[in-house]
Amino acid sequence: MIWLGTSLRFSFLAACLLVPLQIFAQKSATIAGNVYFGNDYNPAQHVAVTLYDSEHVSLETIDTLDNGQFRFGGLKRSTYSIAVDVAGYESFSQDVDVSMTSDKVMAIYLQPLARKQRGKASQTVSVHELSMPGKARDYMESGKKKLYQDKDAQASVEDFQQALSTAPAYYEADYQLAMAEMTLGNRAAAENGFRKAVELSGDKFAEADVGLGAVLLDDGNPSEADKAIRRGLQLNPALWLGHYELGRELLQQNRLADAQSAAEQARQLAPGAPIVYRLLSNIHLREKNYTALLADLDAYIALDPDSPAGVRAKQLREQMQQKMGTGAAATSGNP
Repeated sequence: MIWLGTSLRFSFLAACLLVPLQIFAQKSATIAGNVYFGNDYNPAQHVAVTLYDSEHVSLETIDTLDNGQFRFGGLKRSTYSIAVDVAGYESFSQDVDVSMTSDKVMAIYLQPLARKQRGKASQTVSVHELSMPGKARDYMESGKKKLYQDKDAQASVEDFQQALSTAPAYYEADYQLAMAEMTLGNRAAAENGFRKAVELSGDKFAEADVGLGAVLLDDGNPSEADKAIRRGLQLNPALWLGHYELGRELLQQNRLADAQSAAEQARQLAPGAPIVYRLLSNIHLREKNYTALLADLDAYIALDPDSPAGVRAKQLREQMQQKMGTGAAATSGNP
């Protein structure tokens, strides 16, 4: 996708000044979002999310849905705080100001406590991972933090390699090492890592199949990519990354309706993943659905405003606004 940009200036100040501030105060507000375990969009299902008022008085507690979603609606314009407390994870609390806005969407990433602070019952990893030596799991957690939170793929490689040196059967570490290699652009190494994870798991690890499909898709092998991605989704239909990669593959085939369906499924499962909105923006741009494209860009910019891709998204948004504004002017006969 090519992000193009031109400047466009609007003047809404005079119009805004005509709107009484009381109107804003009267409208209700909504606070919604998703809760994840860690930084790789693993939904925190059925965990309690509590809403507090500005005096820290508890107003309501709700459980997240299967995809980690929560929603508090019909709120007065004010400042609130959201809190999540799950055994084995650091407590989360954040102030949310909706005094001058109607909706606030947030993504909450629960970070695991240091291993010495948690008991076995609090672990949310697989049975296979729990069977790995503690030292290997510590290297694994350190590598995932560097890869997903610190955005330092190169530094994560050594941690994943150390985990595998300690536990050669740790196929989840093979998968994470392959993800790091793919981030670094080392597709051959990534493919080998994904294939190793598939083999060691007995082809029972959905993430490895999807990762393999992504590499094959980038290497121009859509037929084999489709098989791998669909195998991953067969193993885990709730894997958002699988739906994302399937959408990407279908877009390459110009099957726009099917691609959008897959992308929307990925968005429902992981609404805090910026790349999902990037995929949706590509689909809507291909369809020339500029209204939907603007909504995609708004969501992307809100999640990833400062990266190079975020800057290009802002530029494309300006261009789309200008194009739509020019079209409206032409339709109305204005110069």
